[in-house]
Amino acid sequence: MRMWRTWLGTLACMASVQWGCTSSDAEAPTSEEPSTETNEPPQDANRPEGPLEVAPVVVDDGEERQTPPPAPAPAPDTFQPGFHQALRGSHSVSSLTTFRMRIPVSRAGKRLQVTFRSGDGSLVLQRATVSRVGPDGALVTTPVALTFDGKPGFTATPRQLVTSDPVDFATTFRDELAISFEVRGALAASAINAFPGGLVRAGTHALSTSAMGGDAFERSVGVATVEVEAPASRAFIALGDSITEGYMGLSNDTRNAWPALVEAQLGIPVVNSGVSGQGFYDALRLLDDEVLAVKGVTDCIVLLGTNDLGVTGGEAQMETRMLVLVQRLEPFCHVWVGTLLPKEKTNYGSYALVKTQRLDFNAWLRAGGTGAEVIDTEAATRRPDDVHRFLDGYGADGIHPSAEGHKAIAAEVVRVLREKGVP
Repeated sequence: MRMWRTWLGTLACMASVQWGCTSSDAEAPTSEEPSTETNEPPQDANRPEGPLEVAPVVVDDGEERQTPPPAPAPAPDTFQPGFHQALRGSHSVSSLTTFRMRIPVSRAGKRLQVTFRSGDGSLVLQRATVSRVGPDGALVTTPVALTFDGKPGFTATPRQLVTSDPVDFATTFRDELAISFEVRGALAASAINAFPGGLVRAGTHALSTSAMGGDAFERSVGVATVEVEAPASRAFIALGDSITEGYMGLSNDTRNAWPALVEAQLGIPVVNSGVSGQGFYDALRLLDDEVLAVKGVTDCIVLLGTNDLGVTGGEAQMETRMLVLVQRLEPFCHVWVGTLLPKEKTNYGSYALVKTQRLDFNAWLRAGGTGAEVIDTEAATRRPDDVHRFLDGYGADGIHPSAEGHKAIAAEVVRVLREKGVP
């Protein structure tokens, strides 16, 4: 029996480095009866009394091979983001008004829940529905009512996030949803118009199945996040400024911003938490509500810093704040950082200082200053003969990338992620 315990102890040590293992010669005395073994032990003397927990060997055409391990269990269903906006601004209506947002959702599943956010004042939401919308903007499914703790609406304090109860509503990847809601008060809102197809109309129209009418409203308003329940998968969130939010001029569409282009190519959610005009200070100050509150995120891509350029001594502050941001994100997601894009001019400060700081900051990122993985978005968009200028056609105004520039950023992000095995 001693020989069997010695072998089993060795197998156990090999199975887990967390077990403390000692030689079987040091084992405590046992109460076994004296051995009756002879000098010629029977054939089965060293056979364990129970079955071994090792993979059996099978024979195939005379060759031995190990039995393949069992297939992994299917991933449990969980809520992860299919849409997100940070909604830093505020928009108020004094009387009961219906908004209908047309939202692209990048996750397939059987159930969803919607998180609303109030603006700088209190908000009363009377009723909200979700339906699928066709290419012409018409509803193609009957609106399904959302509830909040079993009730049709809620009252929220300023800047509060309120999540609906899960509702049975099947989605496919890149579905277009119409989320309609009747509200009075202050709604959180995006800084730019990037949601064509949105509508606003006085009165109560959330249950309407016909054309809602009213006026065009292209800001993202009220709806902060749509989470879809499905088997767990990779899910990215992009943090940044107007470059990430998708500003290209007077006509914008979140579907053309680089995060949406990345998700379309990878087939996984890459939701957008970009906020026009923000720098590291605001990103850190509002990180909890705008990023960390989103369920099921696995990866974060940070493309931030261009609005911090131009302040004397700013490069050291940028590095410090980027390090703090990465450290706060790391328990929440796998972090990727992008280099700052070319900047052909500046709206404030010395342009000579902006150029020097941008080059120094990018060099620090490439050298691994954050410890995060680097995506060289500058290299994908700059002219080969002038690091401070966009490639022809890639810049919209000298600061923001054009639609072609966003495609180039997305292509580089996708290249790096695929090179690293995503997905």
